Amino acid sequence: MHSAHEFQSRRFVERFADYWSATGASRIEGLIAGYLLVDESEGVSPSELATRLGISAGSVSSYTRALVERGFVRRVRRPGERSHFFVMDEDVWAGFLAREQEYLTNQRRLAEETLPLVREGGKAWERVRNMRDYMGWLIDSRLGGEWARFKAERDARER
Repeated sequence: MHSAHEFQSRRFVERFADYWSATGASRIEGLIAGYLLVDESEGVSPSELATRLGISAGSVSSYTRALVERGFVRRVRRPGERSHFFVMDEDVWAGFLAREQEYLTNQRRLAEETLPLVREGGKAWERVRNMRDYMGWLIDSRLGGEWARFKAERDARER
């Protein structure tokens, strides 16, 4: 018999994976990320992920590697244990924003370098100009410290 909490957690993990895969990413990757997001332990073993999520050990290995490389998941060791475990940081989203900001900055720089190389006023020029300005708008109005400010205000209200 499963508890209501287990049912709700499983439902969350499934829905999280659906949203994750809707962006073109792997559903299995979304299952792992969703599971780790609601996990309360000090880390989940690869075999536990495979068993709980009904996926192969090979899939766990491949997709956790991808999640680690992109900063969504960390590999940790427990004292006295030989194997590794996977955890998600409390604020994985701050790390995501930092990587997103780096991506946007690089895209804006590419657009700035390309704009002088295309015919001004043409369709390509308009698209590249919009690329540059969109990346700049996101960086300036959405990512520049707003998440840290929001969290500080939220935490102050909740004290």
